[in-house]
Amino acid sequence: MPDKYTAVWVSHTSISDFLQCPRAYYLKNVYKDPKTRHKIQLMSPPLALGQVVHGVLESLSILPGSERFKESLITKFERNWQAVTGKKGGFFDEQTEAEYKERGRVMLQKVMDNPGPLTDLAVKIKEDLPHYWLSEEDNIILCGKIDWLEYLQADDSVNIIDFKTSKNEENESSLQLPIYHLLVHNCQHRKVSQASYWYLETGKIVEKPLPDLKSAHEQILKIAKEMKLARQLERFKCPHGEAGCFACRPFEKIIRGEAEFVGENDYHQDIYVMERSKKDLSKEENSELI
Repeated sequence: MPDKYTAVWVSHTSISDFLQCPRAYYLKNVYKDPKTRHKIQLMSPPLALGQVVHGVLESLSILPGSERFKESLITKFERNWQAVTGKKGGFFDEQTEAEYKERGRVMLQKVMDNPGPLTDLAVKIKEDLPHYWLSEEDNIILCGKIDWLEYLQADDSVNIIDFKTSKNEENESSLQLPIYHLLVHNCQHRKVSQASYWYLETGKIVEKPLPDLKSAHEQILKIAKEMKLARQLERFKCPHGEAGCFACRPFEKIIRGEAEFVGENDYHQDIYVMERSKKDLSKEENSELI
């Protein structure tokens, strides 16, 4: 019987990190500070916005449909924003924080004006972190959190809904839906009949074709095996060479002591911040999974 404590755990985020830059994958997902034995995370305004908005919406799924909007989502947002205000959220000036905070308010107001499937029945996977054995033979586990599972009574199935706080639409080559389809199929018993992206900035819900499960499994397992091999060989090179790339350079700065430590999160990661240009923040937002 394989041991989940020695398994390689992979997710949409870690797979995307690895494909973008193995060095960034290592620094985000494997490296631990020798002093604290904690992993590190770089907090930034786009990440802060995504975390707070997602937290507000995902908290609704445990409530009966009739009670989900009794309290204003804006009120919840204002309360939850306190966890990321100022440097805790990577904000180095009041104007930048005000701009991101207003974007969050607008997104949630649009949800309240047009709640769509959020008033209907939802399915909640019991595990805090849904996961299953992608391959027992290879000792690899696929894991990940699903934003929302709408229950479709007509055929006792579910619709996977992913909330998007970024401005751009998800790339067609994204592995997010193949991974989410695999997770939902293997972590609960109902059939998956739909998958949708909800772009909160515009309020648009876009239904996407469901990826084939067999092809998705083969594709994700192939990448996961490459990740496992890289870990075994301890080979994590940036494709851009010693100069690094957009994905790994900020984390290299953390290791060199060029970022500011602002605390520890609930996952016992050390959180760092550094000043970023608007251009860099925009580039990050377009490449991050938020």
